[in-house]
Order: sequence, then structure tokens, then C-alpha cells
Amino acid sequence: MSVTAPAVGAIRARTAGLLALAVAAVVAGRLLLGLGGGALYWLCVLAGWGAAAALVSSLARLADRDRSWGRAAALAAPLVFGATLLLLWEAVVRGADIPPVLLPPPSMIFARLISSPEILWADFRQTFLKSVLIGYALGCGAAFLTALAIARSDFLQRGLLPVGNFVAALPIVGVAPIMVMWFGFDWPSKAAVVVVMVFFPMLVNTVEGLKAADRMQRDLMRTWAATPRQELWRLRLPMAAPFIFNGLKIASTLALIGAIVAEFFGTPVVGMGFRISTEVGRMNVDMVWAEIAVAAVAGSAFYGLVSLLERSITFWHPSQRR
Repeated sequence: MSVTAPAVGAIRARTAGLLALAVAAVVAGRLLLGLGGGALYWLCVLAGWGAAAALVSSLARLADRDRSWGRAAALAAPLVFGATLLLLWEAVVRGADIPPVLLPPPSMIFARLISSPEILWADFRQTFLKSVLIGYALGCGAAFLTALAIARSDFLQRGLLPVGNFVAALPIVGVAPIMVMWFGFDWPSKAAVVVVMVFFPMLVNTVEGLKAADRMQRDLMRTWAATPRQELWRLRLPMAAPFIFNGLKIASTLALIGAIVAEFFGTPVVGMGFRISTEVGRMNVDMVWAEIAVAAVAGSAFYGLVSLLERSITFWHPSQRR
């Protein structure tokens, strides 16, 4: 449905007004931080939340109705919502006088991020750049090759997949200590845990994707005298691409979780999991939240990178159309 220029202009004007209102509410809340948890303080917090919620709704409508500002509005909406959550977190912790050992405010976590870059970078390099990426590549690569073999063998399809579902249900807290005993305390044992975590989700998605081509399409390829390799590359793999990327996206989140949990069961004096378990015992909760923030940003960026790669490769699929 087309939208007239006056309607779009009204949405833009309303968005600008709501933005000014949200900024004013934030500034007022910042000035009232010293008042404690009084009624005026909480009223300002609620007003800021309401203004931000209205601003996000207006940005969402602007993204749907205005092509020139649509992409910028679509990007601004989640950023504004995330910033609002952080400000609400800060306001609630300070207004309710919650002890930092229970829930530190975002400003305290940010200060720890700024003051400890060397420690955070060393932990990130040990956990993500070594354990996660290497284990992710090995696990997903092995799962993809295994799925190709299963697609051509009924024996493997009927025998390996049930075993795979059984192994995928094994708890990580039971697998991680075994991998540490087998591969030592350094990153290879964590990469092995990541391989176990990502292998079977990737395998199941790839196998299902290779089944996506129906019998009529396969018969048509044989009518054209296509070889099994040509049928694989020109029909089955393109049809399986959305399923493969779905497995890659699931594995991108499981890999980081598996590596961090595995570090709880033995690691050198470096790593995100090691730092979290150690600093919790020391009651340095701000450092724990700083590690969690780094892990969340790294995991989100990794997932987003896989999603961008999916969009560039499977642009033809209905799920990628705008």
C-alpha cells in the first residue's frame, strides 16, 4: 500500500519529536540520580521508558513506510531499544539501591571493560579465536562431509542418525571432563567439546536439506543425463543451502557456550570460562559481567556474520526476499 508524502512527513516529524522527548527524559533522569528512589525519580524513569517505547514504535513505522529513511530507521530501532534497556537497568539498580555484588549497574561494567582490556583480550583470544573457531570449523566441516555420505547410503542414514541423536543428547557437563582428560587442559580439549556440540545439529540440518529436492526434480535431472555429482552440485546443494546455513547459525551459538562451559573443568589461567568461575569466587561480579558482555558481543557478531553470508548466497530463497 502506497503512503502519501504528507503521511511520511508526519511520521518523520513525530519521530523527531519523540527523539527530543526521550533525550529530555534521559537528561532529567541523569539529573535526578542523586535523589535516590523518590517518587519524582521513578516518575522520570517511567516517562523515559514510555518516550523510548513510543520512539521505537515510530521508527518501526518509518522503516516500513519510507524507503529513503527505511534502512536507517530499521537500524536505529534496535539500537534505541538496547540503549533504553541499559538506561533502565542503571536507573533501577541505583534507584532501588541494589548491591553491586548482586547486580552491578552498566556503568560499573563499562568501567571494568575500559580498565581491563589486556585481560579481556587474552581471554577472548584463548576461548573464541582458538577453541570456538577451530572447533566450529572442524565440527561443521566433518558434519557436512558426513551428511554427503549419509545422503548416498541408506545404511548410514538408518544407522548413524539415531546414534547421532543419542550422542547429541549427552550433557556437556559430562562430556567436557572426559575431553579434558583425553586432550589436556589447553584449548584442544575445548575445541573437542565444541566439535561434539556443533557436529550433530549441523549434520541433521544438512541431511534434511539434501532431502529437500523432491523426486520429480531428481527424475528431471536424470532425464537430462546428469551425473550424481552434477545432481549434487546443481540441484541438491542449492536446495539444501537454507538448511545448511540454519545449522551453521545454530552451531555458532552452541560453539561459544560449549567452549566457555568446558573451561570450567580445567584450563590454563586464561579464558572466558576460567575468568568467570574464578572471579565469581572472588566476588568480582563486575569482571564476570564484563566477560559476559564480551561473549555476548562476540557471539552476536559471529551469528550476524553467518547471517550476512547466508543472505549473499541464498538471496534467491523466499526467506531472504524483502
